[in-house]
Amino acid sequence: MIDLIVALEMEIADIQLPAGVRLSCCGVGKVNAALAVAGVLARPDCQRVINYGTAGSLVPSLAGQLVRVARVVQRDMDARPLAPLGATPFEDGPTAAGIDLGGDGVCLSTGDNFVTSAPAVPSDIVDMEGYALAKACHRAGMPFECFKFVTDLADENATANWRSNVAKGAALFQDILEARADPRG
Repeated sequence: MIDLIVALEMEIADIQLPAGVRLSCCGVGKVNAALAVAGVLARPDCQRVINYGTAGSLVPSLAGQLVRVARVVQRDMDARPLAPLGATPFEDGPTAAGIDLGGDGVCLSTGDNFVTSAPAVPSDIVDMEGYALAKACHRAGMPFECFKFVTDLADENATANWRSNVAKGAALFQDILEARADPRG
């Protein structure tokens, strides 16, 4: 079974879930995402977790695009001087300063704030759930993929642009989801 996690149901409006895909809506933010993925990972038939959602971009050419995330970092972990900006203090291993998801794609920074200007931690796109989901899956040894539809440019117009574009990526994501759910592929 593939478990699809989205923050808000409105992000996948009108999408048809293929057989073998189960949906969980986690709500906004890292805490909600962590709680939801813990429940998903406890399911005995969970074989893979996919996160789909919306993101702001710090790269104008990504606006209106569906992108695959290859690396995810925390932008709001600031425990300086105990650890560098973005790194969790007193934590060793590959998740302390970011998680490589493999393949080609963009760098996503996650934090519990709606971004309207470039954050101090470098990334291509920004969201509020991806890092928590990736870290939990990494620790559980669960395959994880992350796809984001870029709704806005993380600027002073981000809120209005997000509201206008929140549902536009679902049709693009549908093709990816069907390919992942197809037992032949």
